[in-house]
Amino acid sequence: MKNFTPIIICLFFCFVGYAQKGAKIEFKAKNNTIDFGTINKKNDNGIRSFEYTNTGDAPLIIYSIQSTSNCTILSKQNETILPGKSSKIDIKYDMTPGPIRKTITVESNAINYTEGRIPLKIRGEVIAL
Repeated sequence: MKNFTPIIICLFFCFVGYAQKGAKIEFKAKNNTIDFGTINKKNDNGIRSFEYTNTGDAPLIIYSIQSTSNCTILSKQNETILPGKSSKIDIKYDMTPGPIRKTITVESNAINYTEGRIPLKIRGEVIAL
């Protein structure tokens, strides 16, 4: 076993050295998706929130939030969230009757998403009564 001790120690330090450090974003919504379900245009304002936490060890910076048509971003952009802190992204769907299938793209410095781009999705159906 003495012959393997230096190798084990070296491997341990190699793995510790490659641990990713930086901002990480975790959303509360399952699969980063909010399901509106079936909603009535007259009884719903179309506003929903994507809640998230910075689970990393560096400040999380939200550079921009972009949406496809029929969806308005109500949250401020260029927000900085300290490690362990939470915030939310408020969106408003314009309540056009029919199916909801939209994507919101968040650009950030989060290291747990490719290039810091996080796709958020909303889905559901608006009925007009």
